[in-house]
Amino acid sequence: MSDRAGSALAICVFCASATQIGSGHLDVAAEVGRELARRGHVLISGGGSVSAMGAVARAARGGGARTVGVIPRALVGSEVPDSEADELIVTVDMCTRKAEMMRLADAFLILPGGLGTLDELLEVWTTRTLGLHAKPVVVLDPAGIFTPFREFTAQLRMQGFVRPGAIEAITWVTAATAAFNAIEHGLAYAQASPRRVQVGARVPPMDSTISTA
Repeated sequence: MSDRAGSALAICVFCASATQIGSGHLDVAAEVGRELARRGHVLISGGGSVSAMGAVARAARGGGARTVGVIPRALVGSEVPDSEADELIVTVDMCTRKAEMMRLADAFLILPGGLGTLDELLEVWTTRTLGLHAKPVVVLDPAGIFTPFREFTAQLRMQGFVRPGAIEAITWVTAATAAFNAIEHGLAYAQASPRRVQVGARVPPMDSTISTA
């Protein structure tokens, strides 16, 4: 959405929608939303109003940030759509949702989450490694939830299943300020040293769009 690091960046936050997670994870999500707003960025979220997904969106709006939610039609009932979003996009399915979030975003910030969050993390990590995009991918994990996953990917690298440089394509941090610093620095570096990106890869057409702006 943005064309330079100094402007408002569209930051896609992948995070949990499970309602049984501890309050500490909601606090982290809210801190992310506040910091995003403080820096004048735009939030791209999964379009739900519950759990960490809702916490980050509410905090971002509370700080004056624009929020854009993207939710598949099948989850409109179960995830409780973020009706307060400045724009709510309804897609035909989960794959289209993820592709649209990736298309809209200038960078990706991943918080601890479940299988859906892992799927999103692996998608943006893999496509960056393959050169399909050069957008920063940052994981904020203050509680060490992803530690076993990091150890597993390191083992894959040692056994030769992961190509050289892939592990370094992602940044791991433990504080919200560090996450946004990494995003802004990474985007500035990418623009100063552009990579060849295959335009249009993995971005299927949209199904329908609902704007509440």
